[in-house]
Amino acid sequence: MINTLKRLTATVLVTLLAVILNTAAYAAPFGERKDVQQYLDQIADEHGLPRQKLQQAFDQIEPLQQVLDAISRPAEKTLTWAEYRPIFIKAKRIEQGKQFMVDHADTLARAEEAHGVPASVITAIIGVETFYGRITGKYSVLESVATLAFDYPPRSKFFKQELTEFLILSNTEGWDMGQIKGSYAGAMGWPQFISSSYRNYAVDFDGDGKRDLLNSAEDAIGSVANYLSVHGWKRGALVAEPWTVSSSQAASASKLVTESLKPSVSPQALKKMGFNADTDKDVSVMQFAGKNGQETWVGYPNFYVITRYNHSRMYALAVHQLSQAVQ
Repeated sequence: MINTLKRLTATVLVTLLAVILNTAAYAAPFGERKDVQQYLDQIADEHGLPRQKLQQAFDQIEPLQQVLDAISRPAEKTLTWAEYRPIFIKAKRIEQGKQFMVDHADTLARAEEAHGVPASVITAIIGVETFYGRITGKYSVLESVATLAFDYPPRSKFFKQELTEFLILSNTEGWDMGQIKGSYAGAMGWPQFISSSYRNYAVDFDGDGKRDLLNSAEDAIGSVANYLSVHGWKRGALVAEPWTVSSSQAASASKLVTESLKPSVSPQALKKMGFNADTDKDVSVMQFAGKNGQETWVGYPNFYVITRYNHSRMYALAVHQLSQAVQ
């Protein structure tokens, strides 16, 4: 027993020492860290980026604890549908969404014609993401993504890729990389595109020769429509429908719910249970803890497309319901 206690005490001391040393290391500017310098050497060589300019930028930034705190408790994973829905489906957001559709009617119509995505869905995504361009983020994108790339092991690989994408994007667009603001996860502009999405799906929809999601509502509208179109949006197809499940169907319906966002339930299987799905493609069956009890929904392929924007069923359902409300 005594030996066990000694081993536990030694383990605790080693752990505390590691935490202290790591904290001290992480408190230093990123530019002083060997792991960061090695990374900068690599990407400067691979992508032809100015090494000295990168060093100067990283000398000015430090890890952000608030970013690490925020990513550990995203609303989509900590709230029920009853708590999540009122954040986005409320009178002010609906009314301002209707006004957004009036103010940008021509651009929305042009985007819908080009990509098949309804104006209301484009509006709802921008409404959910940034309250129609009003709340686009307060964090330095460089600082927040660097924090997640180097000090958040669970997703360091992903965020290191996004950091590289941001540095390439900044160089291409001529940005002062330290001045760009966004979300704690590095999403930017009216539609909150991460850097890889910005590079791959942003479009110049106002014809001024540049893709500006930070300031141009037209570019934001066209880019959201392009993003959904590229990810498989089907013109005129349904998004989702509620399913009133009887007590005798409850157990069987629950078995159709899966963790995967990808549609996996055949229309024939639902028809046998009394729900006539309006598609010949597989669908998703989803259940949420709503304000008045459990809600069951059927998500069509277009619903899945919305989850490509944000990998959350609650997010996609909020977008869908807001789009219906602003029409």
